[in-house]
Amino acid sequence: MKIVLLESLGISPELLNSYVAPLQAKGIEFAAYERSDDAAVQIEEAKDADILIIANMPLKAEVIEACPKLKYIDVAFTGVDHVALDAAKAKGIAVSNASGYSTVAVAELTLGMMLSLLRFVPQVDAACRAGGTKAGFVGTELEGKTVGLVGTGAIGGRVAQLVHAFGAKVIAYNGFSHKENTDLITYVPMKELMAQADIVSLHCPVTPASKGLINGETISWMKPTAILINAARGPVVDSQALADALNSGKIAGAGIDVFETEPPLDVNHPLLHAKNTIVTPHVAFATQESMQKRAVIVFDNIDAYMAGKQKNIIL
Repeated sequence: MKIVLLESLGISPELLNSYVAPLQAKGIEFAAYERSDDAAVQIEEAKDADILIIANMPLKAEVIEACPKLKYIDVAFTGVDHVALDAAKAKGIAVSNASGYSTVAVAELTLGMMLSLLRFVPQVDAACRAGGTKAGFVGTELEGKTVGLVGTGAIGGRVAQLVHAFGAKVIAYNGFSHKENTDLITYVPMKELMAQADIVSLHCPVTPASKGLINGETISWMKPTAILINAARGPVVDSQALADALNSGKIAGAGIDVFETEPPLDVNHPLLHAKNTIVTPHVAFATQESMQKRAVIVFDNIDAYMAGKQKNIIL
């Protein structure tokens, strides 16, 4: 059996070896490569693999179809929309993800973006460095605000806990499932959420129901004082519509960690030039702790699969 890691897991060589050595002791071959988004390179590296490990690099159908021995794809990421699942399904290839590893990391950056936007941190930082004062940049508090969550899985649920601890009210979109209200979260229709929320925070995967959900119409329902956070997936948001709303003052600010494509972005991307916007290059998931948690899940997935007890099943 051969396992191929097609991109770094963000851990030290020593920690990686601690997971690989027991597999090699069982006679399993292990090969690790630096990331390449060139399909031809991926095919050359993966062509003899029984198991592939990737993180967030695109894995196209042509690569999957060029790996005749491939039986299992272990995705070291929560979302799997970058994997050609139709091709994997057609070949009977099992797929697992690493759900849960980044729950704390994403929730904490989300909270950080909220606080930074509410308190004009980028602007007052720039003013202070330029010898200025707080003039014109007196912010507001999270306490007493209404936070609207679009997606209340593990990450959305963690964000709910964090903002509640700051004294915020939590509402959530009821269009993805039929969850019951809790002491912490009240579920409402989309228009009601967008109209009531001081902060709209996205924590849903890309599905037919969520793609383009944040668009010109839904943004128009927001308060002019409201802000939007997207630490979910880029295609959930119409970037041009959001940039237009920010630049025209229809909403007050945005924190964006994800885009339609993985960074590096085109320098002319509209959200890179929108007013009162914090942008980060898809870093919400990436902390030292989350990378270590992810490695545990990734190699536990492999052990479980080889024992006939697949975990974190996507396919």
